[in-house]
Amino acid sequence: MAELNDLPVATRNGSVIYVRYVAHVRDGYPPQTNIVRRDGHRGVLMSVLKTGSASTLDIIRGIKERMPRIRDALPPDFKIDLVGDQSIFVRAAISGVVREAVIAASLTALMILLFLGTWRSTLIIAISIPLSILASIICLSALGETINIMTLGGLALAVGILVDDATVTIENINWHLERGEDVEAAILNGAHEIAVPAFVSTLAICIVFVPMFLLAGIARYLFVPLAEAVVFAMLASYLLSRTLVPTLAKYWLQRHDAHREAGASGPFRRLQLLQRRFEEWFRQVREDYHGVLERAVAAGPRFAVPFLAATAAAALLAFPLGRYLPGLGQDFFPSVDAGQIKLHLRGPTGVRIDETASLCDRVEQTIRELIPAREITTIVDNIGIPYSGINLAYSTSAPVGPGDADIFVNLAADHAPTANYVRLLRDRPRSEVALLRPTDCFHRLPRRERGDADVHHLTAYDERVDSAPGSHVMSKLTADTALEARVEPPLAGALEPELREVAHRDLSRGNRANHA
Repeated sequence: MAELNDLPVATRNGSVIYVRYVAHVRDGYPPQTNIVRRDGHRGVLMSVLKTGSASTLDIIRGIKERMPRIRDALPPDFKIDLVGDQSIFVRAAISGVVREAVIAASLTALMILLFLGTWRSTLIIAISIPLSILASIICLSALGETINIMTLGGLALAVGILVDDATVTIENINWHLERGEDVEAAILNGAHEIAVPAFVSTLAICIVFVPMFLLAGIARYLFVPLAEAVVFAMLASYLLSRTLVPTLAKYWLQRHDAHREAGASGPFRRLQLLQRRFEEWFRQVREDYHGVLERAVAAGPRFAVPFLAATAAAALLAFPLGRYLPGLGQDFFPSVDAGQIKLHLRGPTGVRIDETASLCDRVEQTIRELIPAREITTIVDNIGIPYSGINLAYSTSAPVGPGDADIFVNLAADHAPTANYVRLLRDRPRSEVALLRPTDCFHRLPRRERGDADVHHLTAYDERVDSAPGSHVMSKLTADTALEARVEPPLAGALEPELREVAHRDLSRGNRANHA
């Protein structure tokens, strides 16, 4: 190998230029600048990124469907696991909006049942809620929007006010029925009387969201879908209150004399008595409120000035006014307990990557002391700087050298609040956390600002090497291993994953490892 340095490469002015003049050939490896470990074992970390128009849920579903085939093609001792899943947030948002919709519909139905005392009116109003949401989803799909955090948030916001138009229509129809009118006449008169007021009320709610369409930058991409979801749902609700609600009322509602107590027996009679008692109690509340309002109007400035002063004082609590009044605080997104903690540490300039790995060992030890073992699923260390410039470009932790490291802690489903553990880690003295020197930094980074761009992480390691945590050596991956083979057909919407191997010498003498 050393003889290669004596090879001539060119001749200049009668002088021979050898390889040793411009380079040095030796049997070695490039310096190691990156280590990935899962629970102390060396491995490979692969991040799958989705394209902008792809669905996070589809990408995750496709990855999980391909995992059995990938495992079958790997050597028996080779283990591959899924350690990160950004679709959890999308699924949580979907389940949240469904839960809120069911709660809103149930509470609304209960209120209608208490005030009107008829299950038919309650059912008519409850039907209008999902239809309004479905109409909004159809309009969003026509505009190219997707089901995401913002559109689901808009639908959840609209659920509580979708019942306004239908409730006013049904209540007015029942008022005409109580006056002894026929069902059809009560429907026509009741719907006609509130057509314009309900339209103005709907437009007043929708116009609040118009300024969001004038936003620019990232705020526009975030809040415009939310505004569209609310506006489309409200307009659909008004159209349903003019069409479907009167139609259902014609077939389901009856003349007022058909609801007399004498016509009911058994449980229905007891329910009617309960509803009548509620009406009497509510009538008393209205009378009491009327008396309080009369006294407030008669007091004039003696009531208005203290009331406005108290309101202004309460509003000031939202702003930071010193140490004991921190205010509400400001943030780009609200905190979400996703069961994941990301820590970034940076050693002194020029530190070796094996020293950084030792720091990570001590940080992991501290984490395991503070968090119960049953609540920890995996701890993944990404130490140093990636070999590939593409991987470095997609990194959000800004590593600058072998002294940087990211530690990902994934908690179990039944874990305690993540914020409590973060607070414990922050409050732990720096001298006790990994024995970091003053030049080191130890903090928790926020979740990726790209939202669901980084949708999945995979780690792989060979279980045939069984050594102590922190010194596990991954066996050599050859070019014909199934890990480097592409899975066909390609996963639609996902960027083509690229796996690179760079050979390096292990810390222990004579051992060699490959790292991708």
